[in-house]
Amino acid sequence: MSPASTEPRPLLDALRAGTPLPAFPEADVEQARRLVNDVGSASAASVEALPEALAGAVLEAAVLAGQSALPEALSASPVKPLAKAAKKALYRLRSRGVTPPEAPKAQPPAPAPEALPTLVTLVSSTGQYGVLLTRVVRGGVELLQVIASDEQGVLELTRTEQSRGDLRRILKHGLQNGFGMEVSREEGARLLAEAAALNLRTRTPFPPELEAALRHHGVQPVHEPEPLPAPEPDDVRRALEGDQLHATPEIAEWMPPDAEVRGLMEQVQALASSPLALSGAQRQEQVQQRVRDAARAWFTPEVRQRYARRLWRMAAFFDATQRALQADIARGEARRLFHGLDEPFSRFAETLFAKVVVLAAAGAQAQAQAARGATAPGEAPTAPTNERRSPGGLILP
Repeated sequence: MSPASTEPRPLLDALRAGTPLPAFPEADVEQARRLVNDVGSASAASVEALPEALAGAVLEAAVLAGQSALPEALSASPVKPLAKAAKKALYRLRSRGVTPPEAPKAQPPAPAPEALPTLVTLVSSTGQYGVLLTRVVRGGVELLQVIASDEQGVLELTRTEQSRGDLRRILKHGLQNGFGMEVSREEGARLLAEAAALNLRTRTPFPPELEAALRHHGVQPVHEPEPLPAPEPDDVRRALEGDQLHATPEIAEWMPPDAEVRGLMEQVQALASSPLALSGAQRQEQVQQRVRDAARAWFTPEVRQRYARRLWRMAAFFDATQRALQADIARGEARRLFHGLDEPFSRFAETLFAKVVVLAAAGAQAQAQAARGATAPGEAPTAPTNERRSPGGLILP
């Protein structure tokens, strides 16, 4: 083969004509023939694998075809002779008016969706709670105010548009006054979906606009909320401390339903009027037994799970307000109640009913003092006797 045959143009002509090229490996020659015949699909790696002269012939084919993609790619090749030849090929193409396409400019990252606060209020004694859920609309903020029940689902729903400043003031007021805690928008939407599922299970009609609210926040009714975690070994100790939760201002307001309150008070009043000659200690023990029986009767498996979820939510609130002990007790009680562990019986559940008697006794004492009038001057008030208190400090009858 003459020296001229290793130059790019003669070598390209030989490849296209099918002329034998014994100076190069046969496999490389066949690969070069394929590339020059379809130079538009040739990759930089496939050309770099060829002998230098054959690679130059492929570059020549790209120049004659007016295609700059392959020379552009090979101009940055680690094979220095090939990179140099590719730059010369690009110069020739530019001289003919062929310019490589501009690399697409990197698009700036899409702005992250605005993180708007969501507020979940405390659970009331009847299992009602509120959710203040937000989303951006037309440059403003839509505030969705939901009142829900853990027995019936969504009860009320209103939508208003607020400025960001007004929204922050509303949420700040709620947090500063201990009405609830801030959660993520995703958590608020999940609570809305769980409440809507409860509407379906209990056949409670959807309030107007609930379906639209679910759609706007991208959720559907969740038919089965996630179960609570399994009890932990230390939860037994927490079950014996559960009465302490009633000493918190939030749970101190929790009371049994009115029907259970009336039933318990009827039993206590029946003991008070019993003709049996009972000592004070015996009567007190009888009242305590009525309290325990009422608590065990009320806390059916369904009620246990309902109160477990209430306590689980309260545990998160206690964490948010830096009350780690109360949070641990609430979680321990919640796990045991949810999974139906009976013994030792929940001190939280028992004290829920003991409060009924305590408050009734306090009311009766206040009425008696009002009837007797103020204590005479110099007369010392009567000191209580045989007073018993729960581990949480509640006076028990």
